[in-house]
Amino acid sequence: MEKMLVVVFDNETKAYEGSRALNQLDSEGSIAIHAEAIISKNDDGTISVKQIDDDFPVRTVSGTAIGSLIGLLGGPVGLAVGALTGTMAGSVADLFVAGVDSDFLGEVASILTPGKYAIVADVSEEWVTPVDTRMEALNGFVVRTARNSVEQAQRARDIAELRAEIDQLEAELAQAKAERKAKLQAKINALNARLEAKSQQARQRSEQVKNETDAKVQALQTKAAKAQGDAKAAINAGVAEIRKQYAQWVERAKSTVA
Repeated sequence: MEKMLVVVFDNETKAYEGSRALNQLDSEGSIAIHAEAIISKNDDGTISVKQIDDDFPVRTVSGTAIGSLIGLLGGPVGLAVGALTGTMAGSVADLFVAGVDSDFLGEVASILTPGKYAIVADVSEEWVTPVDTRMEALNGFVVRTARNSVEQAQRARDIAELRAEIDQLEAELAQAKAERKAKLQAKINALNARLEAKSQQARQRSEQVKNETDAKVQALQTKAAKAQGDAKAAINAGVAEIRKQYAQWVERAKSTVA
């Protein structure tokens, strides 16, 4: 199961030791790390990225799940978790891409206080004990959540609402007097432009998810080719799970990009 994992430490040394321990678990096949970064919380509440590991399939932070999560931890949602309002549209978009909810974000924000360090990782993990045991030995506090698909549901609702509004205006246009038609048509054109922008965003996100999935599968297949026994079986099971989750994602996305 793909999860967002955050492990908080009191100092930088422990954070790097924790990162090495996670990498060892990845090498053993106990988990699969898709992206990882070490961050610190500054006195002013902002986040500094101390290290981005380039050895994993999702190599860039910008636009990815952990990149979005890192941005949230240093932004208004991370500092004051509460109602998600329209004025926080950028933060909500990051929340969707990260695949987490505000409860998870609030728990992380409550322990990642200024002066502390954390590992942020996008991982596939079937058992929590391997990670928990290694991190507890380093006095690391583990917070994890399964990644969700709130992003797709919200996009689908937004697009459905726009289409319904356009249909209503077009029905009104058909019966309107000549002096009203131009204004109604202008409203319809503006809504169609918004609809196209939303649809384009959905198509771009679908392409990004496909590329990330392909990279994860390829990396795991390369690892499986070198592994043996239980480790090989675990990695192959991880590949199958990622493919299954992606197929479900595509199915849910069809109505959004149609």
